[in-house]
Amino acid sequence: MSPTPPIVERLPVVGNLVLRAASPDDAAAITRISNLPGYLAGTLRQPFQPVERTRSRLENLPPDNLHVVAELDGTIVGNAVLDRHGGRRRHVASIGMGVDDAYVGRGIGTALLAALIEAADNWLDIVRLELTVYPDNQPALSLYKRFGFEHEGLHRADTYRNGRYVDALSMARLRPDWVKSTSSHP
Repeated sequence: MSPTPPIVERLPVVGNLVLRAASPDDAAAITRISNLPGYLAGTLRQPFQPVERTRSRLENLPPDNLHVVAELDGTIVGNAVLDRHGGRRRHVASIGMGVDDAYVGRGIGTALLAALIEAADNWLDIVRLELTVYPDNQPALSLYKRFGFEHEGLHRADTYRNGRYVDALSMARLRPDWVKSTSSHP
């Protein structure tokens, strides 16, 4: 019996929604959604990102990182990245994700985050997932909390956005089996 493939390779995920590994051929579609006002406001990206920059990132993705896209009826409507750290922080990964403005609230972010967590927990042996999020991004905060991310800190005047400096929150999730196995230790 062969092992079950990671969730990022299973098709389809929910209804007509399909999650798969991103490829350089997806650069134009990822760039399109990344430049949308709502998507852009929730990220550190600068406006008017060129397709070439996205393509270069996809072509040079480190082997331990994941870049997943969500397709709905053949159209890319979201993407998520898991960026594994190295050295003594190899057990840690940062994540980032976004959904096309027209598709927010339809479960796409939930599916993408579930895929990253599945891969981190069951395939990559990652103990800690971390992220930053803006305090005014309530949909993202709710999603992260549902998946066990906890608020760890405040980055004051972290990012210049819409003509002013805004704060960012740091959040992290520890793999549940690791927390249980270490809970009796000081």
